[in-house]
Amino acid sequence: MVKHSKKHASRPIFVSQNQLVLEGFESPFERTLNQENRWVKLAKLLPWNELASIYRKSFPQKSTGRPDLSPRLVIGSIIIKHICNLDDRETVDQISENIYMQYFLGYSSFNNTQPFDASLFVEFRKRLGLEQIDAINNLILKLKQDVESKSDDNDNLSENAPTHKGSLIVDATACPQDIAYPTDLGLLNDAREKSEELLDFVFEQSSLSVKPRNYREIARKEYLKIAQKKRKTHKDIRAANRKQLGYLRRNIGSIEHALDHCKTIPFDRHQYKYWFVIQHLYSQQMEMFSAKKKSVDNRIVSIHQPHVRPIVRGKANAKVEFGAKINVALVDGFSFLDDISWDAYNEGTRLKDSVEKYKNRFGYYPENVLVDKIYCTRENRTYLKKNDINLKAKPLGRPSKQALSNQVSPGERNPIEGKFGQAKTAYGLDRIYARLSSTSESWIASIILVLNLVHLAEVALCCLNFLSIKNRIKIYLYKFVFKYQILMRNVA
Repeated sequence: MVKHSKKHASRPIFVSQNQLVLEGFESPFERTLNQENRWVKLAKLLPWNELASIYRKSFPQKSTGRPDLSPRLVIGSIIIKHICNLDDRETVDQISENIYMQYFLGYSSFNNTQPFDASLFVEFRKRLGLEQIDAINNLILKLKQDVESKSDDNDNLSENAPTHKGSLIVDATACPQDIAYPTDLGLLNDAREKSEELLDFVFEQSSLSVKPRNYREIARKEYLKIAQKKRKTHKDIRAANRKQLGYLRRNIGSIEHALDHCKTIPFDRHQYKYWFVIQHLYSQQMEMFSAKKKSVDNRIVSIHQPHVRPIVRGKANAKVEFGAKINVALVDGFSFLDDISWDAYNEGTRLKDSVEKYKNRFGYYPENVLVDKIYCTRENRTYLKKNDINLKAKPLGRPSKQALSNQVSPGERNPIEGKFGQAKTAYGLDRIYARLSSTSESWIASIILVLNLVHLAEVALCCLNFLSIKNRIKIYLYKFVFKYQILMRNVA
């Protein structure tokens, strides 16, 4: 038998801290940074001047006060946050520590100080709304077309513009909001505690000499008695809800009495919002308790985020989700946020809008539309047939031969499902941490923007590789032709 000698792994080389040299680190970026780094490539790919002009349209120019931050810094920070799936504070810390991120943001040299306070991210989301991000997505689509045109050898374009071209994939998904799972007892307890805070504030501003009783300690103990119980019966929960409704009704009446003894309403904007939400929540909970039902129209599931609504999805792991519902169109790997709503809606009613938006973006209707069965309503099928658009979906009922021929094949709709999975697992679409409705919408739109940026980088890389290979082939052909001509001259 032949004995094989064992190969041992090489030991790691230890470098002492005394041997580390930091001189020369402040040299220009282009001389020191790796050109293959993702942030370097993405920085050179994006049209920062056009992005800056879109950002400046979102707010008026001011001549006084503190100067505004660079639009490249604002937009780039949002891109970094969602690509790396970081929270606001961690994003600021990573920027102050990462030289490549600073290059991406337009820094001229490394700076270890924080570029801005993390709380400014809220203001960034307010300024970058749906319209601005949609304009940026259209700009990215234009960049993609420019990149692909450079790698296309066919310069003989048709004079007549096409009427139908491409495929459109449409689907909807829910974007869960970061809220505690709502229960009637928990909501009533939150509303009661907030009403106690408002009562304390109003009493100090009123002319009352005796503070109304609110029984807050007793109400708290009764809530914990049921909330901490391992096995709660329906009778226990209903009795606890009845008591919390009584305490909340008493607090609302006491606040109204104290407001009558105030010269003006002392609430600020946030307090007034809570005052309105508490009253509305009490009326909803009282209606459900009296009628013994579990749902009501426009049900409030969080007093801190009253815009959030329950969305019934019917999934195995999450039958009900709480957040915004979005309708996304996918074209050639690029995602477009066609609709976003906090109310549950039938996505089948949004197909016409998605098709018309496709025409506005590209100048023609899609040749094929790939959707779920929920989109295959009679109205939608009539609309698509009228515009000569082929519907590719799983047929309803007993399908005809034509329906079977147009049936979507397995895997054709996987791209949009993959986009949803990528957005939720990698970029934070599975949990929206913004509190306001406008900032939450901007958060969702920013994730769609990041999806397109990542795909644009992939398309650009493929096109550049194709150009490199094509140029090499041309060089080899030129050399071959040149040598062949010399050979034929020598033979002659």
